[in-house]
Parts: sequence; C-alpha cells; structure tokens
Amino acid sequence: MLTGCQTAKTPDEVTAAFWEALIEDKLEIAKAYATPASRDLVKKEPNLENASVETGQIVINDPAASVETIITLTTNEEAGKTLSFNTVLAKEHDHWLVDYRQTLLNISSQPLNGIIRSLKSLGDIFNKQLEQQLPLIEKQIESFGQELKKQLDEFGRQLEKSSPPDKQSPYPGTI
Repeated sequence: MLTGCQTAKTPDEVTAAFWEALIEDKLEIAKAYATPASRDLVKKEPNLENASVETGQIVINDPAASVETIITLTTNEEAGKTLSFNTVLAKEHDHWLVDYRQTLLNISSQPLNGIIRSLKSLGDIFNKQLEQQLPLIEKQIESFGQELKKQLDEFGRQLEKSSPPDKQSPYPGTI
C-alpha cells in the first residue's frame, strides 16, 4: 500500500503531499504518508479546508528530518492567517514518513511561540526607545558630573579658607 501511494521521495515532497492530502480530506492518502505509530492520529481537519501549503527549510539528521511548513488558511473567519511550524519526519524502510504525533506537538506549541515572539517584539521596541533616549541620558549624566565637580571644587576652596585649628600648648608639666 505504502509504496503504491507514495510517489514523493524527499522530506519536503512527503511533507507537501501529506498536508495536501489532509487539506483535500483524503485521509487514506495522508495516513500512507504518516508513520505507523502516528497514523491513528490523522483525522479530518475542518479548519484546513481550501488552505494552501508551502515548505521551507529542510533539516535532515538521518533517520529524522524536519521541514518548515507554512499553511495559509482561506476560510472566511481565518482568511489570510498563516500557521508556520516544523513537520517532523522519520525514515522507515528507506521512505520518509511524517511523524504526525511529534508534528502535532510542534503545532500545539504555536501559542507559546506567539507569546515569545510578542515578548521579543516588546524587547525590540524597548531597546529602540532606549537607544533614542541614550543621548539625553548621556547629557544628563555629563551635566550631573560637571555639577558634582563644581560642588567638590567649592568644598575644597571652603576647606582651604577655614583657618587651621590653633595649636594647643601642651599641659604644664608634660613632656
């Protein structure tokens, strides 16, 4: 069954064929591209109707691989929204198969990745604003340093002006 259905050979071809089968609701074909251990997880995904799939960077660490996968949703309420994640593949009997269990874990971590991206974006904004304020901060520090130097000089002059304490004569009868 597997060799008859599977014309895709490379990890990115297998990834594209798997997701296109899921998008077109061809579950048996999608299952043929999944590892035996994860085939039972392959089911109809209603949110993927009429979506499109693209593949990106491929990382192969034989006998495993991951393929950057970008799915663009086209349903009315989700139109234009993209999902980007890594599809995980395993090599079994010289064929690349989608490890759908691991891929689902990658997809489920997407909200966390969104939070991380938001925090990074906030950090970038803060950094940019800090860079813009840096010249003002430097001027204020320089002004503070000049004022401190002026006050220390004045303090030094006042110390010099003050008369030294009178020498006390020793007590009579002391050496």
